[in-house]
Amino acid sequence: SIVEVFQNCNVFNDGAWEGITKKGNRDSNLITLEHGQPIKFGADGELGVVVENGVAKVVSVADVGESAILIHDEKKPDPSTAFMLSRLSQGPFEPTPIGVFRAVERIEYASSSTAQLAMAQNDKGAGDLSSLLRSRGTWQV
Repeated sequence: SIVEVFQNCNVFNDGAWEGITKKGNRDSNLITLEHGQPIKFGADGELGVVVENGVAKVVSVADVGESAILIHDEKKPDPSTAFMLSRLSQGPFEPTPIGVFRAVERIEYASSSTAQLAMAQNDKGAGDLSSLLRSRGTWQV
């Protein structure tokens, strides 16, 4: 899991996120991602996100039509769309997506490697370090 927190520090970076959080900027620069919904934002939902030639870009919904707007799918196994959305904003004064980009259920690494080890031990036995070191599968440095 990766979580990015947009935090304001009154001492070191006061107002760092006003480009997307200030009342006058919020509608046009904050894109709230909702699973299964078209990615639209703006005061009246007049702006949206489309994918064109493998790149996400912001467009006017009136120019492209409602059907062209990307539907957010946080359950999609392929991470490319989530990554593409994460790269949509290149600075604090551009439309910035927030919310859950990707939520895929899968086995965590420790369980997966433990299962793989158990399967190998079941197939080939527990193994013996001494016989491994004396086998022909070693080399000298």
